[in-house]
Amino acid sequence: MQTMDEIYRQYARTVYKYLLSLTQDADLAEELTQETFYQAIRSSTRYDGSAKITTWLCGIAKNVLFTWRRKHKETAPLTDAEQNTNLITESSEETALQSMEKIGLIRRLHGLPEPYREVMYLRAFGGLSFKEIAEVSGKTENWARVTFYRGKEKLKKGSE
Repeated sequence: MQTMDEIYRQYARTVYKYLLSLTQDADLAEELTQETFYQAIRSSTRYDGSAKITTWLCGIAKNVLFTWRRKHKETAPLTDAEQNTNLITESSEETALQSMEKIGLIRRLHGLPEPYREVMYLRAFGGLSFKEIAEVSGKTENWARVTFYRGKEKLKKGSE
């Protein structure tokens, strides 16, 4: 069995990218990654080796994120647009259109059934490779590719 230090060095980037895909906030993802490994150390005696380490760590990460969201319901951070309401530029219409398109895409992604939704989030927003998605999901790389492709097809059909 690897030491926790070795596990951290090997898997911290994967856990971080997973959390970044779910939060879209680099600082928060970094904070939650640290909390994930803290919780992993606390519960290391319960890891029985029946799942891949990445699956176990990402499961902990997901629980850490859910806990954080429950505790921080009222303190949602302001977006850049909300912080800079007095700054109006010539490209504000363009920025608004891009934001609306992004929000529309996220809404459509949110409407996808699992596992398509999670695979699409991990790939599109987390920047994870199909191999990394497979590790996180405990599936094969081919499964990740096929699921992503089918998710794209579902999005295309939904926009027609």
